Amino acid sequence: MIRFPKKKNDISTEIVINTIWISAFMAMIFSLPPLGIFLGIYFGTGNLIVGAVLGFGTHFVTLAFADKISKFLTQIMS
Repeated sequence: MIRFPKKKNDISTEIVINTIWISAFMAMIFSLPPLGIFLGIYFGTGNLIVGAVLGFGTHFVTLAFADKISKFLTQIMS
């Protein structure tokens, strides 16, 4: 049986708000550029496959650097 500790950690509201802002910025960094590339290629050339491949590729490349992006944003916001 799993027993969870009953100890509560006091987390300040400043830390919670900072975490929410960093998460929101990371979500925008990971989703908006690939979406822009996908829509730009699709509406510019009409080629759905190329737009999807480049959009997904950009998305996964930015996800590969998620740790560095998170550390950078944490440094800036703190």
